[in-house]
Amino acid sequence: MSTWRGAEPPPAPPISLAGWVRVVWRGVALGGVTFGCLGLLLLVRLVERPVFGWHRPVTPFITQFVCRMAFVILGIGYAVRGRQMRERGAVVANHASWLDIFALNARKRIYFVSKAEVAGWPGIGWLARATGTVFINRDRREAKAHNHVFEDRLKAGHKLLFFPEGTSTDGRRVLPFKTTLFAAFLTQELKDILHIQPVTVIYAAPPGAHPAFYGWWGDMGFGAHLLNVLAARPQGGVELVYHAPLRVADYPDRKALARACEDAVRSAMPPA
Repeated sequence: MSTWRGAEPPPAPPISLAGWVRVVWRGVALGGVTFGCLGLLLLVRLVERPVFGWHRPVTPFITQFVCRMAFVILGIGYAVRGRQMRERGAVVANHASWLDIFALNARKRIYFVSKAEVAGWPGIGWLARATGTVFINRDRREAKAHNHVFEDRLKAGHKLLFFPEGTSTDGRRVLPFKTTLFAAFLTQELKDILHIQPVTVIYAAPPGAHPAFYGWWGDMGFGAHLLNVLAARPQGGVELVYHAPLRVADYPDRKALARACEDAVRSAMPPA
């Protein structure tokens, strides 16, 4: 998978003494909530897995609590427009930052579709596996195997979420959607029962900061970016725009479905 490098990363702002104090207390609070609830989630899964199998009636609420608390701890504004889809299916969104995971999980019970190498990342990989992330290799030769995995999860009532751009950006644009994963929803078994809901994720930078402050792309290091977000005061905000769900059966192929989703996501983006 290629990494987007269409813009120069903004220079990292210097962190003041007060900023380092915020880094410490926010980092400790966020880590305590995240990994404390991860331990609780794993304990609940010991009962949930053998009793309910693919169905997860309890643990997604733990994930939502963590993600909502993340914005409270960080002091980042959080707003939502539009109706969440109740129909069976998937969700697609533009991708700007690691914060997208918190933003999208905080509002809706979803399960991310992620590149396989994320499973091996320290910390993040553990969280992803515990919360039911579907790991895939973005390889056309494995599309049939992906279809079987998606079918099992979708029939269990899971709402899968993936980022069709295939990479993160600076959050100020929407890249052309890759169409490969859309094919999984157009099988004979699924296309007549599924909808896809496009979601636009919009970040507003802190006052006076670079407009791409929350974007994380290219060769930007995760640690340095996390420190700047933890230190920021005042913070900016994130807004989710939920668009009308699209009925999969209304589209003749994956390219038409991907184009319709891309147009919907792009329609809510503010001018760069």
